[in-house]
Amino acid sequence: MDYKISVEELENTASKTMNFHFDDKIDGLESDGNIISDLKITSLGEFMEIKGNVKGILKLQCDLCLENFDYKFDFPIKEMFAKNSLLEEYGQETELKNGQFVTDLNGEDEIDIYDLLYQSVILNLPNKKVCGINCNGDKFLKEEDLSDPRLDVFKNIKVDKG
Repeated sequence: MDYKISVEELENTASKTMNFHFDDKIDGLESDGNIISDLKITSLGEFMEIKGNVKGILKLQCDLCLENFDYKFDFPIKEMFAKNSLLEEYGQETELKNGQFVTDLNGEDEIDIYDLLYQSVILNLPNKKVCGINCNGDKFLKEEDLSDPRLDVFKNIKVDKG
């Protein structure tokens, strides 16, 4: 299936608005079921805005205990795209204020929704993936589990505290 939105097709709609429903797996994301997204794409003159949400369940590995767990997510998407190159209008240095993130299409005639959803999910994952508040991740860090024979030499070191 083609998950691309044509800029020309959007411009030719009477309302300059399109709705897009996504219900599929995304390569590179191990999910339990499909990733689901409902998006509204609006032409705003020189810019295009994509608003909506994305939700699903990912299979992740806990950073503490290394067990696999299901991570349920549901978060909003709000992206802006410039139809023409931003560099010509703004020059080399431009100050971005809060919320002013614009992707430059640089003359491209379509937006890849599949890639947009992949990036949105990846960027919204927590930095530390933990299976739950009661994770016993520290249990695998006990001394008897960390038996590296190369470190045995340190067991017999005497420290003079005097």
